[in-house]
Amino acid sequence: MSWNPALDPHCPTGDEVDAIETVIIPRARDLGAFEVRRALPAPRRQMVGPFIFFDQMGPAEFLPTKGMDVRPHPHIGLATISYLYRGRMHHRDSLGTDAWIEPGAVNWMVAGQGITHSERTDDETQTEPMPFFGIQTWVALPKDHEDHAPRFEHAAKDALPYLKGEGKSVRLILGTGWGEKAPVATPSEMIYADAVLEAGAAIPLPDDHEDRGAYVVEGSVEIGGQSFEAGRMMVFRPGDKVSMKAGDQGARVMVLGGETLEGPRYIWWNFVASSKERIEEAKEAWRQGDWEHNQRFHLPPGDDQEFIPLPPR
Repeated sequence: MSWNPALDPHCPTGDEVDAIETVIIPRARDLGAFEVRRALPAPRRQMVGPFIFFDQMGPAEFLPTKGMDVRPHPHIGLATISYLYRGRMHHRDSLGTDAWIEPGAVNWMVAGQGITHSERTDDETQTEPMPFFGIQTWVALPKDHEDHAPRFEHAAKDALPYLKGEGKSVRLILGTGWGEKAPVATPSEMIYADAVLEAGAAIPLPDDHEDRGAYVVEGSVEIGGQSFEAGRMMVFRPGDKVSMKAGDQGARVMVLGGETLEGPRYIWWNFVASSKERIEEAKEAWRQGDWEHNQRFHLPPGDDQEFIPLPPR
């Protein structure tokens, strides 16, 4: 059996339990140009399936060429996806990728043994204020993928499965759900989807994923007679039948989850790993710099004049 902190064979099942195992209220943090709300990792839940990090970015409005300006920084042991509703973001990485992340598209960066990237809103042609709103997530890699070479994959908005009907629309970002499969290859079984519901519309969650959660981005939803407003993440018990119904203003919900990993993960700064030793090795490699001879990290071509130093803690 894979590791799942919510799965206890001695717990009651079926109608004897509530559908919702945990409700997470994100921690807010002001970054100056915009605010983030972090739902994962949380005190009661490190992960939902393989998802170990979940940040709501904004909503905000950036002045021309101002806003997000994240210098090159490293990652190991995870895959990242920044999914935007509004605005755009410039991604460069040490593989040589130079791409703009735009609403509805998938930009899937798998760090493996080590990658470096930057995230900026530095388009000099942007002359008007830019609305900005999105979700950034990290997926922890299985042990047998931690030493793989890094890679980057893009899928355009129109390439993603899109289901619409009965007052709801769903865009499948990663993995499988509702009989569909997203085009991006993932290292483990998962689901990540953007669901938009009109007032009163209901949607069932696929019950073939081991671990499942939902984050209310806008509006509100009702589950099992309880109402949940925007900025709440609900985590559900494995196997339970779950349906969400939108409130009077409708709702936008991110559905996430999937196969749990074979054990817990260590997370420090931008590093995720199955052991403390892997974290220490990555810390030392970034601390040393020497980008010409570094076997793990290099700075992104075209954005190699600065970087974020290793934190002192």
